[in-house]
Amino acid sequence: MDEGETGGVMFSVKQIEGAIPTVELIDGGSASRAVVAPARGGIMTELALGGRELLYLDRATFEDRSANVRGGNPVLFPSPGKLAGDAWSASGAAGQMRQHGFARALPWSLDDHGAAAPGGAYARLTLRSSEATRAQYPWDFRAELTYTLLGRALRIDLRVTNETGGGAPPMPFGAGFHPYFAVSQADKARASIETRATRAFDNTTKREAPFDGFDLTRPEVDLHLLDHGSTESSLSIEGARIAVRGSPEFTHWVVWTLQGKDFVCLEPWTCPGNALNTGERLIHLPSRETRALWIEISA
Repeated sequence: MDEGETGGVMFSVKQIEGAIPTVELIDGGSASRAVVAPARGGIMTELALGGRELLYLDRATFEDRSANVRGGNPVLFPSPGKLAGDAWSASGAAGQMRQHGFARALPWSLDDHGAAAPGGAYARLTLRSSEATRAQYPWDFRAELTYTLLGRALRIDLRVTNETGGGAPPMPFGAGFHPYFAVSQADKARASIETRATRAFDNTTKREAPFDGFDLTRPEVDLHLLDHGSTESSLSIEGARIAVRGSPEFTHWVVWTLQGKDFVCLEPWTCPGNALNTGERLIHLPSRETRALWIEISA
């Protein structure tokens, strides 16, 4: 276990063995903790800030390695959202890829961790290209996720490097996060989400329409905010606020929930779904270059 202390504030990082090993980050002075599972798509499964548990997790899907995890904060890379026909064509290449990309389904390695006072507790995870990724997406890459817990905030840094040799076209990609915030069915009617959007794409009806607010009690809400106009938002229930903000790339925001399920997802993406086909807001990364993105969740 790594520990660090400054001004009486104790940070620690613990590796927890089990069927699916996890890493726990703790800021004892703020009653905050986060749990990540490198081998399960690098996902963060638990987050408490100031003693308040923020995330929903369907543990059965987490423990079933053949299932997509329903809950926590899945990592969406290199293509958030669904591709038309689960296929893509960009930069002279083409392939097949399932919804939200492959990063959430692959094991990440735990490369570093520590409790660096006064910087907080952190863990750095890495995903590298492989035969499995190149079969879907023919670029060589390295993606690094760094989770840092400090006070009542959790920051996630994502650094993507194009390791493909020179002469190849720039690597097109999008990224996103899919936090499942714990909201009971009873609380959904009292929940509010901050946005300046006036138009939204309703993924349940497949239609674009004027946006005049959320009804989170509907059987399914799957709204893509087309003109959110910011790289931050928040989810509030009677004064208890969770803020989410990101680097300038996170311009596309999605809100999703299901009736009878105790979660509301407030998802920052860098591009809309199907962007590997449309090209809309894709990041094009030249050979040997790195792009640094980040989000922060605070309460």
